[in-house]
Amino acid sequence: MITESVVENFKKEVKVQTLPNVLEGISTKTVETNRIKMHVHLSSKERGEPVIFIHGNFTGATFWEETIVSLSNEFFGFAPDLRGYGLTEDKNIDATRGARDWSDDIHSLIQSLNLKQVHFVGWSIGGGIAMQYFIDYPEEVSTLTMICPVSPFGFGGTKDIDGTPCYDDFAGSGGGTVNIDFVRRIKEFDRRESDANSPRNVINNFYYKPPFRTKREEDFLSSALLEKVGEVKYPGDFVASNNWPFVAPGEFGPINATSPKFFNTSSIINMNHKVPMLWIRGSDDLIVSDNSFFDLGYLGKMGFIPNYPGEAMYPAQPMISQTRKVMEKYKGKGGNYFEIVIKDTAHSPHIEKPEEFKKVLKDFIKSNI
Repeated sequence: MITESVVENFKKEVKVQTLPNVLEGISTKTVETNRIKMHVHLSSKERGEPVIFIHGNFTGATFWEETIVSLSNEFFGFAPDLRGYGLTEDKNIDATRGARDWSDDIHSLIQSLNLKQVHFVGWSIGGGIAMQYFIDYPEEVSTLTMICPVSPFGFGGTKDIDGTPCYDDFAGSGGGTVNIDFVRRIKEFDRRESDANSPRNVINNFYYKPPFRTKREEDFLSSALLEKVGEVKYPGDFVASNNWPFVAPGEFGPINATSPKFFNTSSIINMNHKVPMLWIRGSDDLIVSDNSFFDLGYLGKMGFIPNYPGEAMYPAQPMISQTRKVMEKYKGKGGNYFEIVIKDTAHSPHIEKPEEFKKVLKDFIKSNI
């Protein structure tokens, strides 16, 4: 069943001018699944092998539109706004399930679209969701591509390539680690460029390698600002901890859902059913990195957070090294993966170097059809 009621209701809650424009060659619709009403961006051509594009945090399906259009002669691309983002129905994320609320939502969407097998492409948190989907519904995944994915051991709070937690309560990960001023600015639909913590500047300085700026900056910002904000929404709740940095994960919201307390996709190495995997990352990514500017361990080491207990207790999370170790174990148990580093890009190589990205992705999928 297709309905636009959820979109119309949402438009009443925000200023119309904050909604992103839709690129030519893209159609949008809201699909009422048996779990949630999902707003979806689709290739208008609707032909070829189906490819789902899963966005990350503080983004939305709009960020995939150029990619979908550029590949529309070969593939039927579609991208949903995830639970908690964009124009999809506003339902809370149960973080105690890790990424499974998202995985189950996507499963319901794929069923509603009458698709059997799909190529998965996930970016950042979306890469982790794609991994979780493969664990949950392996026979429905044709190939799996991850772009700058969250570590298989989650984001924050772990100290070695095996994902060992720094503390038993996973302090330093989850909703309490997010800059509260940044959250306030999202809630206020802040479009200014005058402050380093503004959403616009965070996107331009961390999603991309400066001085790159996209021609669709306004639409991408509008899409990102539709993220649902609140104690049980973004970034999520938190609890006090006796361990540095004195906050531990709560039970709701996207940042808790990717805390290592609840999120762990390293079990992909033991999957009986193996699919080809492609791991694409930017050479200058400062978000998902062994020295991430969003990891409290690294920020503490650099002196930005007081009372740092030292590297022996709380080092920077080796995110890239963790992912590579899991991928190598996957390969060692009969799987196959390829790691591609796109130079002079940060967290968004599909936006920063679209032609290079398109060729890598197209060649990978076509070689595995």
